[in-house]
Amino acid sequence: MNAKNRINNVGEDVDIEIPDTAHQISSDSWFQAAFVLTTSINSAYVLGYSGTVMVPLGWIGGVVGLILATAISLYANTLVAKLHEFGGKRHIRYRDLAGFIYGRKAYCLTWVLQYVNLFMINCGFIILAGSALKAVYVLFRDDHAMKLPHFIAIAGLICAVFAIGIPHLSALGIWLAVSTILSLIYIVVAIVLSVKDGVKAPSRDYEIQGSSLSKLFTITGAAATLVFVFNTGMLPEIQATVRQPVVKNMMKALYFQFTVGVLPMYAVVFIGYWAYGSSTSVYLLNNVNGPVWVKALANISAILQSVISLHIFASPTYEYMDTKFGIKGNPLALKNLLFRIMARGGYIAVSTLLSALLPFLGDFMSLTGAVSTFPLTFILANHMYYKAKNNKLNPLQKLWHWLNVVFFSLMSVAAAIAALRLIALDSKNFHVFADL
Repeated sequence: MNAKNRINNVGEDVDIEIPDTAHQISSDSWFQAAFVLTTSINSAYVLGYSGTVMVPLGWIGGVVGLILATAISLYANTLVAKLHEFGGKRHIRYRDLAGFIYGRKAYCLTWVLQYVNLFMINCGFIILAGSALKAVYVLFRDDHAMKLPHFIAIAGLICAVFAIGIPHLSALGIWLAVSTILSLIYIVVAIVLSVKDGVKAPSRDYEIQGSSLSKLFTITGAAATLVFVFNTGMLPEIQATVRQPVVKNMMKALYFQFTVGVLPMYAVVFIGYWAYGSSTSVYLLNNVNGPVWVKALANISAILQSVISLHIFASPTYEYMDTKFGIKGNPLALKNLLFRIMARGGYIAVSTLLSALLPFLGDFMSLTGAVSTFPLTFILANHMYYKAKNNKLNPLQKLWHWLNVVFFSLMSVAAAIAALRLIALDSKNFHVFADL
């Protein structure tokens, strides 16, 4: 059953229809939403961007690409944020917004795209947590008795326990502050140790490696990773948690994310690449040299932060399952607890299995950016805004949105081909359940 809340919008009383959901709506400040968004940018994925963005693109392409990706991502996200109450209805899910504008088929297609996007992002977090766990292990033992798939399985178990204990996105609360502290730990350690190594190291090679054809594919794949860096693919779900005035508050959160929030990410990406050049790993902490306890602390922080980040990106899936099966009330009630164990545990078990089967982190970033981030964040955002605001746009503005739709559609196809090629090549070089 749908509920209606009366809000005050620009001095007028307006009825805004809110869809039924088992999770909390309109309970968080813009600052909490900003921290959710900033957590996504500065997740442990930042430890991979020196290798997956800068190495394929080089200094000029990498720096210009990151700055451009920041600007266009902010623009695309503001388009989606402004449509949150379009048509007198609060669109708390991405698929709800697409369905309201286009109809049932678009609702279903957006649902599939978004959940594929979130599933692949979460697989990446499990790979990251497993890689960090393995890095801690090899700091203290060199027997190679345990392999990467074992650590990915342990990471998946930790993620499942956390998912069962935290019922919904708004319940993260203090965990967002913990996440920020954890991010600062591994970012500061990575920066300090990279600077230390970079000052002592001889001149580095910053040339883009490979043949002309290989460069073309890796550059295209890196472009998909660029859009993956800044975009969650679940902005309406995050915006749903924000208190009124929801559009104005979400804009504050986005401006925070794309100004203050991106600075730590920029620092670790550029300094990491400066220190190690074309030999930079897809997991920066594998490159750095320093005290064992410091590296262990950074890796443990990356593990725990990945667990929190995964919960954020899995929350739309959890919300769907909880709402579908009427899981409301006390989170510790036996029925609710058992449901979370079965449903969320099963979701993470499948994610963990795929992560261990194909643990190619850079390829996951590229493929996710190509098949879901490009369509959701850039193609759909521009066309939805064009469709919703058609009568208020002048011809030049309409042309601008169509150019964006066409350009990002072409980029999406090219990036998907490049990402699939990378996965095919890696699959030939490494067997399934590889110990990378």
